Amino acid sequence: MKTTKNWKYSCIAGTLILLSVAGCKTPGLAEKNANTKVPEQYTAVQDTVNSGKMSWKTYFKDANLQALIDEALKNNQELNITMQEIEISKNEIKARKGEYLPFVNAKAGAAVDKKARYTNIGAMEATTEIRPGEEMPEPLNDFNLGLYANWELDIWKKLRNAKKSAVSRYLSSVEGKNFMVTNLVSEIANSYYELLALDNQLEIVNQNIAIQSNALEIVKWQKDAARTTELAVKKFEAEVFKTKSLQFDIQQQIVETENRINFLVGRFPQPVERNSGTFTESLPNVVHTGLPSDLLANRPDIKQAEYELAATKLDVKSAKARFYPSVGISAGIGYQAFNPEYLFKPKSLLYSLAGDLMAPLINRNAIKASYNTANAKQIQAAYNYEQTILKAYIEVSNQVSKISNLEKSYALRSQQVEALNNSVNISNDLFRSARADYMEVLLTQRDALESKFDLVETKMQQLNAMVNIYRALGGGWQ
Repeated sequence: MKTTKNWKYSCIAGTLILLSVAGCKTPGLAEKNANTKVPEQYTAVQDTVNSGKMSWKTYFKDANLQALIDEALKNNQELNITMQEIEISKNEIKARKGEYLPFVNAKAGAAVDKKARYTNIGAMEATTEIRPGEEMPEPLNDFNLGLYANWELDIWKKLRNAKKSAVSRYLSSVEGKNFMVTNLVSEIANSYYELLALDNQLEIVNQNIAIQSNALEIVKWQKDAARTTELAVKKFEAEVFKTKSLQFDIQQQIVETENRINFLVGRFPQPVERNSGTFTESLPNVVHTGLPSDLLANRPDIKQAEYELAATKLDVKSAKARFYPSVGISAGIGYQAFNPEYLFKPKSLLYSLAGDLMAPLINRNAIKASYNTANAKQIQAAYNYEQTILKAYIEVSNQVSKISNLEKSYALRSQQVEALNNSVNISNDLFRSARADYMEVLLTQRDALESKFDLVETKMQQLNAMVNIYRALGGGWQ
């Protein structure tokens, strides 16, 4: 048997390729560069310390809060789901990288073929001898074993840009995870401080119930002594009942807040360990906003939007390259014979090499649509990047202002609570000596209770502002 050599080379005629390239006018690139210019009032900042770069273990000093955050970073289901998204993005890089490398496959096969006698191939096989005196077997077996390869030469970087885009999206997914960690840490801290505030409000209610119950006993005594009426007794009783009902409202809020924390931590409902006695003594941290460049470098959502913008620009380049000719090479080598005993003989050797050059000529609507879509997504990503930066600066500005105003508000509310506490004592003394009406006592006690609630609420807002400025500066993911 003669050695079979199968050499093949195919390509589109040169004139046709030139015609294709000349007629391949791609749509104009509508690329948009994001505007990241910061106003002068921000660039004038000289504070080089950025609180957002602190570890959450350093920023939050409450040991119970630290334990909750540490457990959440291990068990939070949404965070674990995001970690798998990162793995998916990492595998996408491998897939894109593999597209511009040669593909090599091994193939083994066996077949049987019987041609009809009255066909050109059947007639030739019937009159053909393998060697003198030995006819072509019928039916004809076919055994083959070999290696086959194909490779697209990435001349226009279509495949490499797609791989770079996948890398940018992987980095974007990592920053997305970091941003989720930042939000998770701040959400747990805010809920924890809300829980401490509710504990303190419940304690205030219990203290107020004791005060009101004592005042009720005095009113009953005065009614027995004919110094007041049954109306005053009922009014005081109603106020006591109202305050007692407030207990259960707060207790329900405590349960819901605890379970919100439990959900974030990734565990079933259970009491949350805390030290409520430190709430009123807690002072917001001194916050340093740092330089504007620190915010751009430290906020995970800004870096996520930046990587996404880079990915969309590469997508545009990859889509544009589809208008140009593509060059492919395919090759194969192996053995083929009708009888297994001839399979590995030199004359059964078979090899091939082919080159292809192809370019789109007519009906390029799908390519144009993909290209226009990539352009639109690039512009969309640029606007999203600008919006993310703008949102970051506004968040920082709002929280800095809020911290300052809440500090002043808390000082004034503290004075209000002190004044109303004194007025409660004065009103009780005046009521005992019949120099004040019972309504004055009730209204004074109600105002004192509301002022204490407001003071606790303001303290909670102070601590929340401390948490939110930390999140706005990009803290929590380190």
